[in-house]
Amino acid sequence: MKKSVGAQPLIFPSPLWVVGTYDSKRKPNAMALAWGGICCSLPPCVSISVQKIRYTYRNLLDREAFTVCVPSVKYAHQADYFGIVSGKDADKFSATGLTPVRGDLVDAPYVKEFSLALECRVVHKLEIGSHTQFIGEVLDVKADDYIIGENGLPDMLKADPIVVGAKTWCYHRLGNYLGQAFSIGKSEHNTEYNPDPK
Repeated sequence: MKKSVGAQPLIFPSPLWVVGTYDSKRKPNAMALAWGGICCSLPPCVSISVQKIRYTYRNLLDREAFTVCVPSVKYAHQADYFGIVSGKDADKFSATGLTPVRGDLVDAPYVKEFSLALECRVVHKLEIGSHTQFIGEVLDVKADDYIIGENGLPDMLKADPIVVGAKTWCYHRLGNYLGQAFSIGKSEHNTEYNPDPK
């Protein structure tokens, strides 16, 4: 029997993303964020949800651009720091020793040391409640060579991303490979499914 734990945003896991923006003085800023995900295939889009009190919020409105960086487990401490301190009080890049790199296609920085970065331009904004959701169209994905798999795409296990337990605020790393998505269920039900029709 299931037990009710109330109305909460409890869904596992959430990503640990680092969102890069520039402030009004062009100082690079980075914010750790767990409220985010893929929201569209064509055009490719991701969503991030940010509270109005956050320094990043104003940057998103002003620049209409952001990057999403995926830190590996190796950089867990630095990524966590990005979520502890406000960009209005500290230069987070100097404090962590990480390197901001200006995006090629958007007015936002990404973190050089993180192996995967998405350059996004804001295409929609939705006021929800405690958070505002920003939809970013992905204009480019930058990936370090060492995480590229045989299919030419970033390999999730090589990237070694950090995931977060919503509301419990526990960090974890990914576990064992289970099988190919939209494939392992075929033997059970003998069905065909195209996850991304053109």
